[in-house]
Amino acid sequence: MFPTASGGFSFTVALENEQATHRLMEDVAALVEAGDLITLSGDLGAGKTTFARALIRHLAGDDTVEVPSPTFTLMQTYTLPRFTLIHADLYRLSNPSELYELGFEEFGDGAVTLLEWPDRAAGQLPPDRLDIAFTLAPQQGPDFRNARITGYGTFAAKAERIGAIRRFLDRSGFGAAERRRIQGDASTRSYERLTLEGGSYILMNSPKRPDGPPVRDGKPYSAIAHLAENVTPFIAMARALAERGLSAPRIFAADRAAGLLVLEDLGNELVVGGEPPAPIESRYEVAVDLLAALHRQTLPNILPVEENVDYRVPRYDMGAMLIEVELLPDWFLPKFGASISHADRLEYLTLWRDALQPALDAPATWVLRDFHSPNLLWLPEREGVARIGLLDFQDAVMGPAAYDVASLLQDARVDVPELMEIALLSRYTRARLGEPGFDAPAFVRLYATMAAQRASKILGIFARLEKRDGKPQYLRHMPRVWAYLQRSLAHPALGPLKAWYGANVPTLKS
Repeated sequence: MFPTASGGFSFTVALENEQATHRLMEDVAALVEAGDLITLSGDLGAGKTTFARALIRHLAGDDTVEVPSPTFTLMQTYTLPRFTLIHADLYRLSNPSELYELGFEEFGDGAVTLLEWPDRAAGQLPPDRLDIAFTLAPQQGPDFRNARITGYGTFAAKAERIGAIRRFLDRSGFGAAERRRIQGDASTRSYERLTLEGGSYILMNSPKRPDGPPVRDGKPYSAIAHLAENVTPFIAMARALAERGLSAPRIFAADRAAGLLVLEDLGNELVVGGEPPAPIESRYEVAVDLLAALHRQTLPNILPVEENVDYRVPRYDMGAMLIEVELLPDWFLPKFGASISHADRLEYLTLWRDALQPALDAPATWVLRDFHSPNLLWLPEREGVARIGLLDFQDAVMGPAAYDVASLLQDARVDVPELMEIALLSRYTRARLGEPGFDAPAFVRLYATMAAQRASKILGIFARLEKRDGKPQYLRHMPRVWAYLQRSLAHPALGPLKAWYGANVPTLKS
């Protein structure tokens, strides 16, 4: 395993049998993305088409899909759940110029391309690609192959990651597990379901977050907003939550340096149901009870990770809250052709500073930060608040209890009817009445403030995901978040902010 002379990365795998080849296929399938080019090299009979057929069927989730060799048709197209895949074979090409007759230059537009006999392209291949070169080893048996995996250009990191995950699984006892990628979130993390000896587990692939460009005081957005840069916060919070009787996933294997974890599989039953998904009120009630029970406790900000290693949960400070609301003028307003003057921006930040000060003065608790339907699983076999399975809490901070309540009751991805929101908010405040220092009207004010702050942030994030990251699917949630924002700004304490939004932010129609 070593860098290549061209700046890529390469490693070799011995494929002693069909099972080993299948594992390599799953290794590659786990990290392939729309737009990727994978070239398959090797002599006749080395296993290129066999590998391609297995990969296509795996990505299709159907072992019965017909995958003929494209040697004579030159290319076949498959519409798969995650993307379109083009399987091409250049064996019959006599001149690289014939590539353009196939429309080769358009292959990568949103599709994965599997290309056999790439040597026929004679210098026409793009610089960023993953190559898998198969060679026969007849002296070691008729089924034995060697495969050399090389990542060129931007694929060097992906090739290195494929090797790192394989080594992690092998040494942690999960090397023989069947792997199947599952739906992830909007981050750089990815997840797979591992099946081994009748058991089911989750592989979290969370490479260290790269620093973005500095946006203030020489710091990137992620540092100012206190976003987790590695898996250490997840490990710390998972153990701390479990110690308090909550259903965070157990950790069976961890490589903190590599950002790899094997977790308990909490299933896939959500707190929402139907199509389109809607809140199941009885499950939301349990989620509210969980927050009330957690917030009644005095929670530490220093958590053990492993022997001689602690993690300090960062404070949800004014800088973090403001950099989040600034996503609205930075990304949401330009999305709709609006802009504000420097003076208007200063007024916006001043109004938010005033509104957020009570949140900073409130008692600090764990803010899990993404406490909403995609990250809450229903575990009916458990009891009490342990029936809520918790995911995606690595960005936890010390802050106001109202934030997670708002995250749940103004769920960006499902419609929470206003009457249900009010009923559940009342359920939470009733559960905490009688606690020393708990003031229900003050909490409701904080709830409205944090809900408006969160909605402003999310509108900016969804616009950024579409513009910067090419993920337009999040735009469909914008009208819902906009409606939540209007609910929150209706609180009398937020009157000045409501007036500013009315004067400067285009109305988003549902």
